[in-house]
Amino acid sequence: MAVVHRVYARALYDAAREQGNVEAVQEELGDFVAAVRDVPELRAVLRNPQIDPRAKAAALEAITAGVHEIVRNFLRLLAEKGRITEVEEISRELERLVAAEQGRLTVELTTAQELSDEEAREIVDQIAKASGRKVEATRAVDPGLIGGIVLQAGSFRLDASVRGRLNRLRQELVSKS
Repeated sequence: MAVVHRVYARALYDAAREQGNVEAVQEELGDFVAAVRDVPELRAVLRNPQIDPRAKAAALEAITAGVHEIVRNFLRLLAEKGRITEVEEISRELERLVAAEQGRLTVELTTAQELSDEEAREIVDQIAKASGRKVEATRAVDPGLIGGIVLQAGSFRLDASVRGRLNRLRQELVSKS
C-alpha cells in the first residue's frame, strides 16, 4: 500500500469521523468502487489520461448527486489531483482504518488445500488471541504453496508455506556461493 493511499484514506476517515458518518462514507465509497469495477464505460472515462482531470471531476459531480457530500468532494478531489484511478486502493485502506478503529483485524488465509471450517476456526482463534482483536478471515487455496499457510493481514505477510521455505533456502544458497 502506497503512502499516498494512506494519506488520502486517513483524510477521508478523519473528515467522516468528525461528522459521525464513517460507516456511511465507507459504504458509499465501496459502492462507487464497485460501480467502477462493474461499469466498463465509467472505468474507461476515469482511466483515460487524455481526459482533463477537471472534466473527470465534473462528470463525477453529475453521477454522485445523491452521495454524501464528503464522498462527492473526495472523489472530485481525487479526479482533480489525477488520483481517481487509485480509488480502489484508497477504499481498501479506508476499510483497514475503520476495521482498526472498531478493533477488527481482517486477514486472508491461503493454504495449499481447502481448510475445514474447524481448522480455519482454530487458526482464526489463535490469531485473535495473539492480536487481542476480533478477526475476520477470508480463505483462499493456492496448490502452488505445496503445503503450509500464508497469512496476509494488511501489509503484514507471514509465509509459512513449503514453497516459501524452498524460495528462502534457494536465496540463502545463492547468496552464500
